[in-house]
Amino acid sequence: MDKQRGFGLGAGIALTLASAMLWGVAHLAADRRRTGFALMAAHVLTLAAILVVFTGFSTRLLSLAVQPRWLTWLTVGLVVLALAWTFVIVWSFVLVRPPRADLVGRVLTTSLTIALCALVLGPAVYAVRLAHVSRDVVDSLFPAAGSSPVMSQDPWNGAQRVNFLLLGADAAPGRPGVRTDSVTVASVDTRTGATTLLGLPRNLEHVPLPRGPARDRFPFGFTGTDPGTPGLLNEIYQYAEDHPEMVPGVGRGRRGPALIKETVGGILGLQVPYYAMVDMAGFAEIIDAMGGVEVTVKEPIVYGRYREGLLPAGTRRLTGQQALWFGRSRTDSDDYVRMGRQKCLLNAVAKQADPLTVLNSFERLAAATKRAISTDLPQDLLPAVVELSEKVKNHKIHSLSFVPPLISTVYPDWSLIRHKVSEALDEPRWSRSEQASASRHSADDAVNLDAACQ
Repeated sequence: MDKQRGFGLGAGIALTLASAMLWGVAHLAADRRRTGFALMAAHVLTLAAILVVFTGFSTRLLSLAVQPRWLTWLTVGLVVLALAWTFVIVWSFVLVRPPRADLVGRVLTTSLTIALCALVLGPAVYAVRLAHVSRDVVDSLFPAAGSSPVMSQDPWNGAQRVNFLLLGADAAPGRPGVRTDSVTVASVDTRTGATTLLGLPRNLEHVPLPRGPARDRFPFGFTGTDPGTPGLLNEIYQYAEDHPEMVPGVGRGRRGPALIKETVGGILGLQVPYYAMVDMAGFAEIIDAMGGVEVTVKEPIVYGRYREGLLPAGTRRLTGQQALWFGRSRTDSDDYVRMGRQKCLLNAVAKQADPLTVLNSFERLAAATKRAISTDLPQDLLPAVVELSEKVKNHKIHSLSFVPPLISTVYPDWSLIRHKVSEALDEPRWSRSEQASASRHSADDAVNLDAACQ
């Protein structure tokens, strides 16, 4: 024991620091060779395993990060590793600390040991906090389903494409409920990630509803509740919520999504199994949590009911409120210009939400996301969606909007819409001549979204 406690101040500090970086160094210096080599081997193997996992299975890690069960195991693993590391630091300090007579040395080495323990425990506590918040977001947003799918199986059941309905919901003072003023289907190739956005204007009239109680009530297309005004596409979601008989057996909060998915799927001639709806005010919170979003404003945009503000032309970073008006304003423009800006905004947010930005504002983003987004995407499918999103990033996103002059919103040609969708999704890539001939107000050809937003 005397030999173990015979280290001076310099040796005690050096050996404690060395043991924090490589377990077992202090034990070897204290002539505890067997224990020292065992600790070294355990440390090297642990670090090697972490390195292999993060370098060789990074894509799979993203998939595991959206599974509550794995988040729990991650939390437990982080706690065990942090406690083990702290224990080794303290143990090493006890072996090499200066003798009791050296009061200054004892104080300095004790302070160093406390600082090293805090250095290990601090990031671990933060990581555990992030894991807890992640699990809370997953549990809050995504409905639980059955057992998790086996990763080697095809989660899309052999489907060549999967379609997601993306809704932008807007509420206004004095107006009950919400209006789905942005209606877009993202059709994604499950093998390659090639994506086409299919946009429907909010003011489509006489929309055919799916067979059953909905079509029985509106056999010639949706006309809404007010006989003095035409029923528009953006009213169907709230109408279903307010009229349970439209979707029998479906609870509140799920009636609107159920009817709008079937309705939009019928218009486009597609199966639309999943939806995600973003509240526009909450969307502004998400952008603020990101620190803003950079977009190119092609022409000055006047915003506000009473023309309260102006977004000058040029490339600039927008706050959440400015981004909200960028995607919402129709002053001096129309619905169709706004639809194009909304797609540009979504694309910019997706590209700029890099891992560092997300990590730096994770808790604010999580809180805003829980308030702003609703979806029926099941938890079991999240790993597959994460892997699919990685494929999507490697492709240009194309956009096809059914707006005048191609489609009349008062008397839509439903057959033409389905024909154009079929053409767009059958075409694997778009030629430059097709991109050049596409106009801002026409959907005759699919256009490259990046080009449309520059």
